[in-house]
Amino acid sequence: MPGRFTDLIEIPDAFWARPDTVDALRCRDIGRLFRLLSKYVGASQTRLAIASDMAQPKVSGIMRGIARVETLEVFERIADGLNMPGQARIALGLAPKADQADAHPAAGRRPEHPGRDIPPGDARAALPVSAVPEMFSAGFEDKEEEKDPVRRRTFVGLTGASLIDAILADTQGGASDDLESLASVLATYWPPAEGIAHDQPPDMPALADAVSQAKTDYQACRYSKVTKDLPALLARLRAACAVLDGEARSQAFTLSAEAHHVAASILLKTGDNGLAWLAADRSMQAARASQDPVTIGSSARIVTHAMMSSGHLKAAASTASSLASKLNRDLPAHDPETLSVYGSLLLRGAIAAAQYDDRHTAYELLAEADDSGARLGDDRNLRWTAFGPTNARLHRVNIAVTLGDAGTALDVARTVDLDKVTVTERKAAFFVDTARAFLQCRKDDKALLSLRAAEEIAHEEVAGRPVVHRLVRDLISSAAPSTRRHAEDFAQRIGVAR
Repeated sequence: MPGRFTDLIEIPDAFWARPDTVDALRCRDIGRLFRLLSKYVGASQTRLAIASDMAQPKVSGIMRGIARVETLEVFERIADGLNMPGQARIALGLAPKADQADAHPAAGRRPEHPGRDIPPGDARAALPVSAVPEMFSAGFEDKEEEKDPVRRRTFVGLTGASLIDAILADTQGGASDDLESLASVLATYWPPAEGIAHDQPPDMPALADAVSQAKTDYQACRYSKVTKDLPALLARLRAACAVLDGEARSQAFTLSAEAHHVAASILLKTGDNGLAWLAADRSMQAARASQDPVTIGSSARIVTHAMMSSGHLKAAASTASSLASKLNRDLPAHDPETLSVYGSLLLRGAIAAAQYDDRHTAYELLAEADDSGARLGDDRNLRWTAFGPTNARLHRVNIAVTLGDAGTALDVARTVDLDKVTVTERKAAFFVDTARAFLQCRKDDKALLSLRAAEEIAHEEVAGRPVVHRLVRDLISSAAPSTRRHAEDFAQRIGVAR
């Protein structure tokens, strides 16, 4: 006899173990979960609405893909209404209830994600990037957040990371030795041509592939790998520049400029400003030797960045603006590559202007970059710029939060289509910027969620950045006790010195 529509939905344990159910939970796809419940359990839309405390039309819209569930409160309400077991709540990114911890041995660990090796208990598995939009959706209306049991339970589910990798890295030296090797290569001046053997001419295709791989690894935030590979690559490029001539020599200098650009970028992220300056200067020297205006414009970006890191903000903004104008004058017409370099250089100048509080110049340069992005038409990664309309929008978030306009930064952040941000480093930086904005308006729990989203995407980008460490220390010193405890756990995992 069929049950009444007011009866609770009886869901067998086997349903939660189905691979398609687990996949729907991990993707936080409630529409697919509801459809599976309808297909395999016979749950009607009315029963699902009652269990989830929603209107039936809302459930219908979710099942048809017209609406999506994005807030933690609704995820919790659905999990409670469907009486999800601990393993299902974990797959959904929620902590199991207290009475489920003993009943479900797996409740103490996160399920493995396909294609990722995440240690048991690692908080990165608890925050799918698909859940991040909820951080922006609620705006600034939340009240008494630290009293909200939903947020408390969710934060509990996000804690407990393994420190084995960090401990081994410290005891074995690894990254520190690689930086020392990089420093040694940067400090070696160009060798004379007669000091290099000519029996083996440089393999230019192999060098081009190696530089491309270094750029790819950098944008994917595989910083330790890049740092390990760069010393030998820079030495090979230096030798190629010394022995080649003609067009091949120009190509070698172009590759050297790009490789030194990567080296400077890595060093800036670690806060080694002195060596970063040296690497940036090497990049510009090689770019000028290449006699390619686009390569010179690209290297100007890292020179501007190095100037900013040393506090020369006004000079950095002026340098970026003047070199962008020179690039614009030197080229008879813009193609997609030159538009990308030109726009990226304008964005770097806009950030420098914002950092010394020149609002007018910052937004003037940003408007020019927006125009270049519109002319380009879509987001590309030409000359490794990742430039386009979306990239300009990401910089608008950064500039707004730098100028203290947290509300504007978050308003713009809500309009960013993350599917169009294909470069890992840029996506992680975006979440760090949103964390800065949330901290400005003392939305500390959301700031921490933003940092955790960044860390899930790119652990090395977060763990190695001094700016992130400062944000985490700010959270620890000023957040409400319920958030502070989880900020301390996060700080321990990424190695923040206290």
